[in-house]
Amino acid sequence: MNNSVSATARLLWAGLRALLVLTLVTGVFYPLVVTGIAQGLFPGRANGSQIKADGKVVGSSLIGQAYNLPLKKGQQTPDADLKWFQGRPANGLGANSVNTRYKLLLSGATNLAADSKTLVKQVQDAKAAVVKDNSVAGYSVQPSQVPADAVTSSGSGLDPDISTAYADLQVDRVAAKNHLPLAQVEKLVKDHTTSRTLGFIGEPRVNVLELNIALKDLAAKH
Repeated sequence: MNNSVSATARLLWAGLRALLVLTLVTGVFYPLVVTGIAQGLFPGRANGSQIKADGKVVGSSLIGQAYNLPLKKGQQTPDADLKWFQGRPANGLGANSVNTRYKLLLSGATNLAADSKTLVKQVQDAKAAVVKDNSVAGYSVQPSQVPADAVTSSGSGLDPDISTAYADLQVDRVAAKNHLPLAQVEKLVKDHTTSRTLGFIGEPRVNVLELNIALKDLAAKH
C-alpha cells in the first residue's frame, strides 16, 4: 500500500515538474524572447505598424479607414467626405452583434458569386458614384476609367491601399475640394506611391491614410 502511494506521489510530482517547466518555457521565456527580438529588430511592425500625425497615433498602415461625413438625420449610410482620397469599398464588413457598445466591425469578404445580382448592383452603384463624385469642373470621369478596386472590396474589407489608377482618378476632385494646385496634388500621389514588392510582386499602390495625412499637411500650408 505504501509503495503504491509512494509511486503515485512520484508520478504526480514528475507531472507537476513537467508542467512547471513547460509553462515557464512556452508561456514565459519563449514569448519574452520572441517579443524582445521583434521589438529590437521590427519595432514598428511589432507594435501594429502605427501611423502618427500631430504627435498622435491615427491608425495603422495595415488597416483601411473610412473618410465619411457625419450621419445626417434619417441616414443609414454616411456620405463620403470628398475632400479626402477615398479607399476601397468595405462591403465585406459585418456588424458586430455581440459587443455593440463599441460598434466593432467584423472583417471579411462579401462571399458573393460573380453572377450575384446583389454584387452586380453594388458594383454598378459604386461605379456611378465614383463617376459622379470625381467629375468636377474641367474634368469628367468616364465609366471606362473606373478601376476595379474603386468598386469592389478586398478579401478582408480592410485593404489600406488603392491602385495608382484610382488615386490618379481622384486627384482633380481632391485638388478642387481643397483649393489646391492640381500639380501639387499629383506630386503628392506620386511621392506616396509604393512600387511592386521586390520589384515583381503585386502592383504599385498608394496607402490612403499616409496620403491623406500628407494632404492635410499640404492644405494647412495654403
